Amino acid sequence: MPDLRLPEWLTPAQRTSIVDLADRNDAAHGEDLLGLVLSGSAGRGYATERSDLDVVVVLTDEAASTRSSTHSLDVDEAIDGWSELLTVPAFGTEDWWYRWTYAWAPVLLDRTGGELAAAVRRQATLTPEEADAVLIDHDRLDGWVNFAYRALKNDRDGRTLEARLDAAESVPWLLDVVFATAGRVRPYNKYLPWELRTHPVDGWPADELLGLVRRTLDGDPSAVRETYPLVRAACTAYDTGRGHTRTLDMIEGWGSELAVFD
Repeated sequence: MPDLRLPEWLTPAQRTSIVDLADRNDAAHGEDLLGLVLSGSAGRGYATERSDLDVVVVLTDEAASTRSSTHSLDVDEAIDGWSELLTVPAFGTEDWWYRWTYAWAPVLLDRTGGELAAAVRRQATLTPEEADAVLIDHDRLDGWVNFAYRALKNDRDGRTLEARLDAAESVPWLLDVVFATAGRVRPYNKYLPWELRTHPVDGWPADELLGLVRRTLDGDPSAVRETYPLVRAACTAYDTGRGHTRTLDMIEGWGSELAVFD
């Protein structure tokens, strides 16, 4: 029987399902079974009675080539080959979206001496160069300024619907900025409140940011204006840590147009 480390919040039924899955994979793969990772709601203590178990089975590349992911009402069993887990997709590529699968996900079994746990953490964190790419090269910061600026201009000109649409569209760009400046992959929307409250982001108190997001989605121009100095502060701290001025330079590049945020 594999030596499992199970989170204390799991129910007896969930524990039984995971033990059965581990035993089955250990019998099928032996030493080719490198580890197990618990993702999804159950992996974050966020499950409801309708939640299933999302377990990532990490195998050697050869063993993984003989398996495919399976889905049932109770357990989703995803298969990762070792090389796949070590591959870190870049922002904007097809597999980028899956990186947050590993954020704060408990490692139930690690037969690699800690390398698997490190690979899981790596998937959900951004190197400084990756953060620069998200913020600057892929224009997520400039994109937020653009949509926020357009929302405020539309509000100024009495275009209420247009202002609301641009304000709402600014939110995903804002969240990329918030998490990239913190060196983290942006969570799936379902987990945004959970992550902000259980793993706070410096400079962005959970209730304050969530309130700004709600008001922005409602088209409230004051929420957009209140967000602007917080973004500047996050960028100032980020640039200081990076030893450059690239994010603030990008904002300042808007010149006199920034007056709309006053």
